[in-house]
Amino acid sequence: MIRATVLCENSVYGNTGALAEHGWSVWIETEQGAYLFDTGQSTAFLNNARLFGVPLADARAILISHHHADHTGGLLNAIQTLRVGAERNAVPVHAHPHLFKQSFSKRGEDLAYIGVPHNRPALETAGASFQLEAGWTEIAPGLAMTGEVPRVTDFEFGDQDLHHIDESGKLVVDPIRDDQTVVIDTPEGLFVVLGCSHAGLINILTYIREQTGKSRFHTVMGGTHLGPVSDEQVDGTIAALHEFDIGRIGVSHCTGPRVAARLAHEFGERFFFCSVGTVVEV
Repeated sequence: MIRATVLCENSVYGNTGALAEHGWSVWIETEQGAYLFDTGQSTAFLNNARLFGVPLADARAILISHHHADHTGGLLNAIQTLRVGAERNAVPVHAHPHLFKQSFSKRGEDLAYIGVPHNRPALETAGASFQLEAGWTEIAPGLAMTGEVPRVTDFEFGDQDLHHIDESGKLVVDPIRDDQTVVIDTPEGLFVVLGCSHAGLINILTYIREQTGKSRFHTVMGGTHLGPVSDEQVDGTIAALHEFDIGRIGVSHCTGPRVAARLAHEFGERFFFCSVGTVVEV
């Protein structure tokens, strides 16, 4: 059985004592063991893990979707928790080689750093053993991370307000090549847990279908980053989603309420919202 429990998200409904924050973290249980996917912005995931009885120390590894602080802000706490709780010397952390890039949000005249809030030496001192891969990577039998996703659609432009320092030292729009998604193969179809979908949701699903040779998606859940992008990208994405064989689609975090409402209308009973405490099983 596959089970995904949302530990960090922007909203909480009906879970007294749970905390919400602008961030994303999911506890993923598989037949090969459990994994922590992303760590939110701060410590909300720790509070919620205790509330829901999630044994974080049992995680085989930490999986990171991309470098933004709302997905990596709790990384130091996660490493410390997993290392001490399991009494082990090192905690595997699977991520892209761009994990420690210099990244900024530039909305209007405001420029804010949004990269990993702790440097690599500090995280390694705490016990992190980084496994940095740019390509499709099998973490365990039947469980993979996509690595870099090819950009093939003509309408998924991404968030033009997100920047990074390029190789020449200039501040430019960040293509966020490190964007990754977790893919779990099940007899009922592919179980997909998105991070933020900076590569574009349709690009991601197309790439997963090509890499696995499978077209049935049992569940697609997570951040779609359709909230901050153009109406053209939103319209194109929703139209293209109907061309995929998706059993359930659950959105969260960077999707935003306006787009979530549209998706709920489009997909009806197949739609769900991934607030803190949501549990999805196969």
